[in-house]
Amino acid sequence: MKAERLLATLREQYKEWEDDKEGEEYTALFHAFCFISYNVGDFQKYLDEMSSRKSAKE
Repeated sequence: MKAERLLATLREQYKEWEDDKEGEEYTALFHAFCFISYNVGDFQKYLDEMSSRKSAKE
């Protein structure tokens, strides 16, 4: 799984809430997107580790 793909999904989600920028949904999605995008390398590493754990359980 690629971090960029998940970031794109998060971006789509927070864009859907743009008409309510004071709402919790927009705020949570927007800040999650920003935080993850600033740490995309670490996020990709996390995704790789979770993928390998899932494969090991199967």
